[in-house]
Amino acid sequence: MTEKALDLGAPASPENWNDIREWRKSSRELLIQHRLALPSHVRRAQGERAKQRLIENIDLRAYGTLGLYFPIRGEIDVRDIAQRHVEVGGRVALPVVVTRGAPVEFWNWTPGERLQRGLWNIPIPERREVVHPDALIIPLVGFDVAGFRLGYGGGYYDRTLAAAPNNPFRIGIGYSFARLQTIYPQPHDIPMHAVVTDAIFMRVNNG
Repeated sequence: MTEKALDLGAPASPENWNDIREWRKSSRELLIQHRLALPSHVRRAQGERAKQRLIENIDLRAYGTLGLYFPIRGEIDVRDIAQRHVEVGGRVALPVVVTRGAPVEFWNWTPGERLQRGLWNIPIPERREVVHPDALIIPLVGFDVAGFRLGYGGGYYDRTLAAAPNNPFRIGIGYSFARLQTIYPQPHDIPMHAVVTDAIFMRVNNG
């Protein structure tokens, strides 16, 4: 069953960055609260549908190195995708915050290898082997119809994507209730190339 998108209103002034920033903050808090309030079996079922849509619409074998994430706070668990990618000859990597406020590094990781605790206690590989992913699967707190992502507010993915030497193919994955008409994108926001949820698969024409 697909959930109806949440009505999160709009900024007091859609042209004012301070108002947009406050709206984004309150919106992400509501979206995360809603996500965590869902029964675990509902989240899991929606996550499985989203992953199936991803696999049906994108041939991940075309991307030798795949950057993923370790799921936190009710995010869709894509570790099985990581396992399958390695089994067919690819490699995977997890994001690591090395310096606060700087782009993240992606460290090579084989599913099953031990992890250590990184910043904010997010698991990261034990060994630093920096790679540059050809494609990224990126968790969405929210997203809009133009493919722009609402994240946790730290700006790490936007900085990382802006600095990436190879313009990786960007796949956002999240839940259908998190779809917004717009996040009121700013010059620093970088859209996804594709967005997938339990309800939709959407390619974005953004070059």
